[in-house]
Amino acid sequence: MTATWLVGGTVADGSGADPTAVDVCVEDGMITAIGRAPSGAAVVDLGGMVLTPGLIDAHVHLGLSSPVGAQFGFQLSAAELAADIFAAAGHALDAGFTTVRDTGGIDGGVVGVIAKGKVRGPRVLSCGPVQCQTGGHGYYGAAWEPTGLWEAHHIPGLCALSLMSGNADELRRNVRESFRRGASFLKLCVTGGVVGGHDRLDDTQFTHEEIAVAVQEAQARGTYVTVHAHNNAGIRNAVRAGVRCVEHGTDIDEPTARLMREHDVALVPTFAVVEQLMDAESMGLDPATRDRVAGVRQRMATALETSRAAGLRIGLGSDLIGPNQQRRGQELRLRAELESPMRALVSATSVNADILGLGGTVGMVRVGMRADMVAWRQDPLHDPNVFADPDMAALVFKGGHIMKGQTR
Repeated sequence: MTATWLVGGTVADGSGADPTAVDVCVEDGMITAIGRAPSGAAVVDLGGMVLTPGLIDAHVHLGLSSPVGAQFGFQLSAAELAADIFAAAGHALDAGFTTVRDTGGIDGGVVGVIAKGKVRGPRVLSCGPVQCQTGGHGYYGAAWEPTGLWEAHHIPGLCALSLMSGNADELRRNVRESFRRGASFLKLCVTGGVVGGHDRLDDTQFTHEEIAVAVQEAQARGTYVTVHAHNNAGIRNAVRAGVRCVEHGTDIDEPTARLMREHDVALVPTFAVVEQLMDAESMGLDPATRDRVAGVRQRMATALETSRAAGLRIGLGSDLIGPNQQRRGQELRLRAELESPMRALVSATSVNADILGLGGTVGMVRVGMRADMVAWRQDPLHDPNVFADPDMAALVFKGGHIMKGQTR
């Protein structure tokens, strides 16, 4: 592939350093030079746009891209579910996200067809089905539905919502099954959650010994466990069992944050879904969901401040569910309100890359990195609303290929 220089833009490289007016050379899908384009080089003129690394969403649910109530109720065909999943993948790319970590909902086939280029979408890392305890968060069957029927919601190669375990042996079997079906990491629900009528946020789920089994199986494959967790008891239980990341972390207090720092456990807060769930009925969810989410945003904001003070690695995840996943960058806008646009960008690029185990390959505009980049029509560091508007992502590069927009 001929070397091409991106010129005439300002680069915010994902490190947190001040943006600079430099040119970036792309060749064979990699960033091969940064500086000034030589005379006679093939160029793409950015015309003053701001160039950032491709964004990374560390908490997505591509497998929950249809109306949630209808999906859980067996009311949608496999064709419609597939269409919605693939549309959501394309929307993520169009919003500037070149890598996502799917934390429950898709099966390995979705990862494969996107990787092969048969469907437009970001690079996807997936845990496959969520691991939940019997009747715990992640199980959405009706109370009178036989528990064994739940796995019939899975569509091999497409959707895999959750696997339930009643003890450590069952969990070991289920996580091995998840790896067999293509998981690259594991996710366990160790507390209750907002979406679901079978549990509460202050419930603690899975024992230390059960979580440790999942950690053991993940470590045997050179990977890690992340956990859905809202309350401190569940988080501390998981941290002591050896997990590497916490999703949500709504009620993290100072002692829990210190424990996470001691064990180098990262945090991925999720603010966009909290706003989304305030209109739960439009998503086909129980109206009581709105009551369950009340107060979560402020508590999560307090936990973010506490975690930042403790020195945790803090990533960024949207956790959007249902059919309205076009504005994934809303998470950066919300984080910018709480911290700063630059901190939101760093969390969504270099920090997320580190959390996902991709540090050194994506997440920064640096020589030797994959050429995953976004050129923004306006400066998102001046106005973070730009992050939330997919139309502002003028050019999206994934592995050096232009996935959105046209060059001049």
